[in-house]
Amino acid sequence: MDKDLKFLRKEIDNINIEILNLINRRTNLLGDIVKLKDESGLEYFDAERETEMLQKILNLNEGPLYNELVKEVFSKIFSTSLKYMGINRERKLLISSNSNNRCPSINEMFGYDNSEPVIIAGPCAVEKPEYLETIAGFLKGKGIKFLRGGAYKPRTSPYEFQGLRQEGLKILHEVAKRHGLHTITEVVDTRDVELVAQYVDVFQIGARNMHNFELLKEVGQTKHPVVLKRGISATIQEFMLAAEYIVLRGNSNVIMCERGIRTYETKTRNTLDISSIPIIKQETHLPIVADLSHSLGRKDIIKSIARAVLAAGADGIMVEVHPVPELALSDSKQQLNLTEFEELLNSLK
Repeated sequence: MDKDLKFLRKEIDNINIEILNLINRRTNLLGDIVKLKDESGLEYFDAERETEMLQKILNLNEGPLYNELVKEVFSKIFSTSLKYMGINRERKLLISSNSNNRCPSINEMFGYDNSEPVIIAGPCAVEKPEYLETIAGFLKGKGIKFLRGGAYKPRTSPYEFQGLRQEGLKILHEVAKRHGLHTITEVVDTRDVELVAQYVDVFQIGARNMHNFELLKEVGQTKHPVVLKRGISATIQEFMLAAEYIVLRGNSNVIMCERGIRTYETKTRNTLDISSIPIIKQETHLPIVADLSHSLGRKDIIKSIARAVLAAGADGIMVEVHPVPELALSDSKQQLNLTEFEELLNSLK
């Protein structure tokens, strides 16, 4: 009995070594496949191929292990080999930092050579033409090239100011043209994309619409740059996947915008997630700006936070500016007056 037990254990030991050698041999072959795929730019992980391999193995299984157990064993072998090779089972995104599909910087989108942080400023909503004229002239004098202003304003309450719509687009277009500024405004409906494109240079997808996939696809079919704001409770991965929807349709001119997420905190309007900035810069090749007005909802800490987001690697900031904030029809508390905005600019120097 002892002799038989020793013999059987030795046989198992030998088989274990054979399995080890076969697994290592398999991993070496996988390494050769990875090199070939690197040369041709193909995806590393092929889900269909893995499914085919598993099914062939299960079809040949004659026991005594059940198919479910065999599947578990080989799935573990497959995933361990991929892990060793540094391959993620998730599909490589077009926006990924190691993708061959490179997206341009903000300055490249508009033909500028400098690498200075981009400043996007303007009122929450387009209201009186005189207000916008004052803001545009001020921005021009400070060397700022991007004027933002909402013509369509999705609001929580249906009784709040909803924007001037097409009339607002016309005002924004005419004022910006006089001062040589690039315009940014929010588009909220797939039916409005073509109309908005006639008047503005950059689409903005607001936080409420980050998960509006049909709208993302629609702007993805244009060549207009798109400022994509992070959803109110979106994870960074969901934020990245929303950008992928746009790029997948052929539009690589995407600017990510961190605007804060909803948490239990009440000292600020939202919680500005500064960590998203270096993560986006590390995992994608997309530019990212931070919306200081919607994230903070207050003006007393804006200088410190502006410096913080730029130090974290942001390509620029977005901030709301109004000649007379107390008379603004929306978000009056978070909009800077011209003096406050100039102080912010000076603090960034």
